[in-house]
Amino acid sequence: MEISFKTQIGGETLSIQAGKLAKQASGSVLVQYGETMVLVTAVSAEDQRDVNFLPLTVEYQEKIYAAGRIPGNYFRREIGRPSEKETLTARLIDRPIRPLFPKGYNYETQVIATVLSMDKENEPDVLAMIGASAALETSDIPFEGPIACVRVGRIDNQYVVNPTIGQWADSDINLIVAGSRTGIIMVEGGGNFVSESEMLAAIYFAHQEMQPLIDIQEKLRDSIGREKRAFFQEEKDAGLAERLEQLAADRIREAVQTPDKIERREALGNIKAEAIEA
Repeated sequence: MEISFKTQIGGETLSIQAGKLAKQASGSVLVQYGETMVLVTAVSAEDQRDVNFLPLTVEYQEKIYAAGRIPGNYFRREIGRPSEKETLTARLIDRPIRPLFPKGYNYETQVIATVLSMDKENEPDVLAMIGASAALETSDIPFEGPIACVRVGRIDNQYVVNPTIGQWADSDINLIVAGSRTGIIMVEGGGNFVSESEMLAAIYFAHQEMQPLIDIQEKLRDSIGREKRAFFQEEKDAGLAERLEQLAADRIREAVQTPDKIERREALGNIKAEAIEA
């Protein structure tokens, strides 16, 4: 089932479409702003990993064909490792979504954003962040979103949401702000001799402007969102850390001060073995 929701932001229409491409992914959306389009997919493994962290991989890909060009290498193909911009943008997407996975969720998860079209006026990085949230929201992957993201500039002392690439030269602020319905999750950017109060005003402005983006993601989720999967979460012994501290803390402090390396390693090994047996 194809479905699309739209909203106006920064004088331009932003749309999120689902159900047309990448249907085998757990969640997939096509985000368009102007003539810039980004496809974002999210998938997660069925089997749990034996690790104590979230194995999340985020990739961001800017294809040369998105700008209507042909690669200049001999084979005329997209080759090579990700560019510096692609790597930094992938990290930009990762930072606001990683804290919103539930604690104990250790299934291998991938979020991939692919730029399909770029109009050279609207940067695709912000769209990729919105798409990552929307793809996770519509999937069965546990995710405590949605979030939204906007870019904020200031031109002639007026805050501007999602300024075009041509407007950047006239802006003394360039911020990327990601947030949820109730708060700010991530801020990246800078300014040219801008006071703290002016920066705070820009962040508050961004949070207000991103609310319609959260609205359409919630509508999308309510329309086609899948039920979130249940996952096994190992219960931890709340008093284990306290008992270990009582048993070994003083001995560890004494052992690490042992000047001889071999004796120090042996002492720490004995403490570890006794703690495991206890």
